[in-house]
Amino acid sequence: MLEIRNADDRGLADFGWLKSRHTFSFGHYHDPAQEGFSDLLVINDDRVHPGRGFGTHPHRDMEIFSYVLEGALEHKDSMGTGSVIRPGDVQMMSAGTGVRHSEFNSSATDPLHFLQIWITPNAKGVAPRYQQVHFAPEEKRGRLRLIISPEGSDGSLAVHQDARVYAGLFDGDEAASLVLGANRHAYVHVARGSVEVNGQRLGEGDGARVRHEDRIGLARGEGAEVLVFDLRPNELPSF
Repeated sequence: MLEIRNADDRGLADFGWLKSRHTFSFGHYHDPAQEGFSDLLVINDDRVHPGRGFGTHPHRDMEIFSYVLEGALEHKDSMGTGSVIRPGDVQMMSAGTGVRHSEFNSSATDPLHFLQIWITPNAKGVAPRYQQVHFAPEEKRGRLRLIISPEGSDGSLAVHQDARVYAGLFDGDEAASLVLGANRHAYVHVARGSVEVNGQRLGEGDGARVRHEDRIGLARGEGAEVLVFDLRPNELPSF
């Protein structure tokens, strides 16, 4: 069963320099029917004006990753990390016992478009850590490339949770499928373009909760970039 979350139904925050669409409840946007899905808590679709960004602020006990679609995201944190994340890069910050960080559009002229995604961890008080990996387009073309996993398998980033995240690029006849384990749930987010998910058409910004399916099939993409989250059943507690 697919429960579609249409892009236009997401929450909207518009601060002038930042326009953000919230798939799930976040900040001033609250919808009791959209309080995350399983351990997936936040998908924020952020567009940031040149030279602007989020000043230094704290996090703890959260797995936070950024996926850049356009432009360059400059990151600095209290662990001493300083980096720039560009399209193809995936950044993971495990906040654990506490981290302070800032995120800015590193360009004075070009816009920034990125996804910030939060996953609840399976343990509190872990040591903070930072990871960043680049996945070339050919690794994702016409397939689902594992980018996040509990063990950091196959060059993916490690996450403190029983969750796996895949990224794929699909055009024309390109197709891929993901077999889900028994009693697993999944969430599909179309970052751009459009694609059929188990026969249903999803466009840019659309998402789908997936329950009681043994596989996810992606096909007939039109400039599609897709993230697929393989998750525990959402009735389980996070800790």
